[in-house]
Amino acid sequence: MAKPKKETTLMDKVVGLCKRRGFVYPGSEIYGGLANAWDFGPLGVELLKNLKEAWWKKFVTERIDMVGLDAAILMNPTTWEASGHVGSFSDPLMDCKKCKSRERADKLVENWQHDNGSDEQPANWAGEKTPPQDMLDFINAKNITCPQCGSLDWTLPKAFNLMFKTQQGVVEGEGKEIYLRPETAQGIFVNFKNIHTTSRKKIPFGIAQIGKAFRNEITPGNFVFRTREFEQMEIEYFCKPGTELEFHAFWKKFCMDWYLGLGVTPDNLRFRDHDQAELSHYSNATADIEYHYPFGWGELCGIASRTNYDLSQHMEYSSKDLQYFDEATREKYIPFVIEPSLGVQRSALVFLCDAYEEEEMKEGDTRVVLHLHNQLAPVKIAVLPLAKKIADNAKSVFDNLVRQLGLNMDFDVQGSIGKRYRRQDEAGTPYCVTFDYESLDDNAVTIRERDSMDQQRMKIEELVPFFREKFTY
Repeated sequence: MAKPKKETTLMDKVVGLCKRRGFVYPGSEIYGGLANAWDFGPLGVELLKNLKEAWWKKFVTERIDMVGLDAAILMNPTTWEASGHVGSFSDPLMDCKKCKSRERADKLVENWQHDNGSDEQPANWAGEKTPPQDMLDFINAKNITCPQCGSLDWTLPKAFNLMFKTQQGVVEGEGKEIYLRPETAQGIFVNFKNIHTTSRKKIPFGIAQIGKAFRNEITPGNFVFRTREFEQMEIEYFCKPGTELEFHAFWKKFCMDWYLGLGVTPDNLRFRDHDQAELSHYSNATADIEYHYPFGWGELCGIASRTNYDLSQHMEYSSKDLQYFDEATREKYIPFVIEPSLGVQRSALVFLCDAYEEEEMKEGDTRVVLHLHNQLAPVKIAVLPLAKKIADNAKSVFDNLVRQLGLNMDFDVQGSIGKRYRRQDEAGTPYCVTFDYESLDDNAVTIRERDSMDQQRMKIEELVPFFREKFTY
């Protein structure tokens, strides 16, 4: 008897589209891959570039109270002692004795709470910092079985440090132990004094950074949702103590508005405020923006009020004065910090999932289209000669548009015009320009709009101002 055909989920479709059209490939694929490593292809790298540029424009360029930084990935290891990562940056992991799978104990409890609509929790509950025996007793009492094999035979949870270690030095085994940074924030904190002095910014002001971070996640997955190597778009916004909750509310709305402004469906976004037991030790308020992924609700962006914990720690460990002197009030204090942190790859996944649509056509087939915002679309315009005989004429139109607009464009001559339209729809290209035989006589082309598929005839000389308006943000 044939096995029932597995249902193709939205995530399966998005992953398939990403591979087919060159957004994302499995890493090291010709060697069998590397678990949860992904390479961004020609369209993917353009999407990430556009996403980061859109973030930088809105969060940095358009704000007078913001400056940028690009800190080194490798930092003095004392940085991570001061921040608490060396001593406490770990997950409580437990092994199933039967199938040997490894799971996060706190996530098993949270999943059980969600599935049962319960807020019951282990004794001395502190999330991932819950005492191991209390966590194990609760899991056994609630019959929380292994999600892989269904057995109830767990080891005691053990702490697993998430930082990647390496060595600085040329002789193996004799180098100094250092770490790949697990977050970009500490590079901002250790440069606070430098940036404040050179930029002459007065509080409140922020420091923004886009950069790679690395976490040795034990349970990565869901495509690019959780990976060991990832990129963050992050701000540390410094403010006077006592004003932090006001700025926390401001940045929550600012981040939400950014996603909505780039076309994410409002019903797929929500805030989730952390309760007191869930807050990190350095935070007095944290909220997540969650997105309804194909696998359920999950974190997209975090906005944390980090108090003055980080600067205080670095003052203690470095013996350097990182206080701010307010010339107007003659006060000296350690600033409080609001941290809006957005994942680049995770945001890209959201835009791809939210933009994906399958439209039933009158001809009986299905059109797959990515309704990406113009600002994010990897390819802005595709120039399509109707036939190869007039490709050189169409290429002159392409060259002129690229030179005057400076946009990433495509020139495609392969296949029927209908197939080329569909390829561009799957790539999320907002506009196609078709050069046909009539173009030789009337000096006009046909513009096709992606979402509506409406077409209009336009003089070639009118294309530059037309598209300049469409791609001005």
